[in-house]
This record gives sequence, C-alpha cells and structure tokens, in this order.
Amino acid sequence: MAYVISDECINCGACAGACPVSCIKPGENKMVIDKDSCIECGTCAGVCPVGAPKLENN
Repeated sequence: MAYVISDECINCGACAGACPVSCIKPGENKMVIDKDSCIECGTCAGVCPVGAPKLENN
C-alpha cells in the first residue's frame, strides 16, 4: 500500500522535501505521490502540517 495525498493537502510541499525517494510532485490542486516509487516509509505523513498523506486503502 503506497501513500496517497488526501484533499486536505494545502500544497505546501513539506512532504516533497522530506521524501527520501523524491516520489512526491506538485499536482494541479495538491501534491501527488507516484505509487510505483513510494517505499511506504511514512516520512511524508510525519512532516505534513495537515495530515494529508495517508496509506492507500485498496
């Protein structure tokens, strides 16, 4: 299960700067995680001020 960015994202980029594999990029209205590159480390969730990164539920 990769992380995904919820609609709570404020597009601040804190998660992208913290990601050890650089799999988070700016999207149209929120940051976007490349599911194929995500290593599920949770670093993005730990630095996000609004808790937008969440584990994807399949």
